[in-house]
Amino acid sequence: MLFKAPSGEGSQAQIEAFEDTWHWNEHAELAFDETIKSGNTDAAELLIAMRKALGDNDMMAYLAMMAVRLIELHRVLKASGSLYLHCDPLASHYLKILLDSIFGPTHFQSEIIWRRTGAHNKATRWAPIHDVIFFYTKGADYVWNNPKRPYMRGHVKEHFVLGKDGKYRTAYYGNVLTGSGIRHGESGQPWKGIDPTAKGRHWAIPGKLWDDCGLSDAGLSQHEKLDLLYKHGLIKIESGAAWPMYERVIQKGEGPATPDIWAFQPYTEGTVHDSDLGIDADVRWLSPRDAERLGYPTQKPVSLLERIISASSNNGDLVLDPFCGCGTTVHAAQKLNRRWAGIDITHLAIGLVERRLKDVFPGIQFEVHGTPKDFSGAEDLAKRDKYQFQWWAVTLINAVPYGGKKKGADSGIDGYYYCKPDGKKTEAGIVSVKGGETLHRDMVSDLRGVMEREKAPFAVFIALRNPTGPMIKEAAAAGFIETPFGKFPRMQIATVADLLDGKLPKLPPQERGGGYKQAAREEKEQDRLL
Repeated sequence: MLFKAPSGEGSQAQIEAFEDTWHWNEHAELAFDETIKSGNTDAAELLIAMRKALGDNDMMAYLAMMAVRLIELHRVLKASGSLYLHCDPLASHYLKILLDSIFGPTHFQSEIIWRRTGAHNKATRWAPIHDVIFFYTKGADYVWNNPKRPYMRGHVKEHFVLGKDGKYRTAYYGNVLTGSGIRHGESGQPWKGIDPTAKGRHWAIPGKLWDDCGLSDAGLSQHEKLDLLYKHGLIKIESGAAWPMYERVIQKGEGPATPDIWAFQPYTEGTVHDSDLGIDADVRWLSPRDAERLGYPTQKPVSLLERIISASSNNGDLVLDPFCGCGTTVHAAQKLNRRWAGIDITHLAIGLVERRLKDVFPGIQFEVHGTPKDFSGAEDLAKRDKYQFQWWAVTLINAVPYGGKKKGADSGIDGYYYCKPDGKKTEAGIVSVKGGETLHRDMVSDLRGVMEREKAPFAVFIALRNPTGPMIKEAAAAGFIETPFGKFPRMQIATVADLLDGKLPKLPPQERGGGYKQAAREEKEQDRLL
């Protein structure tokens, strides 16, 4: 729950805003038709076959919705770009085939298994604790920064030698850089004054050493390979030694290539080389008590997105999240100095992302598109979706939405304004929103009754249209509340036009966060270094 009512129950608004529920209806039929007409023959034929096999059910509705969007995402993706699709095992096999039809099977790069929770008891089957992340690219030449994972301490102790300087080195020495027998080509010629032929050997570098150091020997002659290793400090030549020695010191952050299973292992702290963290601790799932958790139902850890973004983009590249939810991807992109764009279908989600970014990155500048900026925009939203209008209007006074689409869910309450009128105890003022053409005195009278019933300190009536004289008189009759911060009207009427102009109702100072859980501020790079 992102926020709760004063009584402790969850807000219906947030449940409806973040509930991924798909049913076969006119929206699913439209998505299916758009896919068929998209020009992508492979995807269209696959979707037809899937519908024939699955029927018009919830899964098919979800796949039709995803198909038309994945086609568009493929269209706008740069030639060097990548797409990551996060899903659960219920749909992953269908989505893999769908992605193959859109991106092409040769552009499938990885199926990543991410451990999303510590435990999940199931009496009749294996406990489901993982999600699937598909990694596809637009072309063969894509951004890839080859991320590494740290060595395990046991591996280092077994395969490396601890020097007097406290650093671990490879234990290779002597003729590891040569093979037995004489060769008459370059591999038999002297290098750096050392002649392998004189000792009945030739230069031969085992493939294991290239795997060990991570460099590529493609297209190089034997002397060029030796030069490359020497350039990178991996060959040591001591005065008087019979042979050069291959030597590598483990550097900070160095290790094997990151595998496609990302599974934090609890209680493995102390087993990872040069770290006090456990295995895959950087992509650990969020626990209910994590400070990072905001209450969003499927919230991912920022570090999970950091790993993905760091691997497949560079400083200043553009990251798009078309289902941004509570904004974890754009948070990670901002932290890593990428440009970003996030999209979501509900105004409640967009408002949450705005709050998060301002909490985490004070002074951040960004633009929000698609939310009303003037009266005509607000009027259009009210006509198209009255619930989205209500949720948006409530946030204009920094209140939290409460009412939902289900009948009787809000009891005349569309939002709460959390504050401390006496400077000590948190209380919730009531917010009601009306986006219709007609307003009358009874609406204010009804809100006054709700305020009295809920024992709320005050109420705010937000209207799209200008209030009538009797409405203003009814609100004034409610009187005032006395607080250490001054005297405030118990009932106020605010128009959307005034709110958009910055003319806010006179309300007691709001508590930190305004009822939302606040995201922790990110340290600046120089602070992290300190």
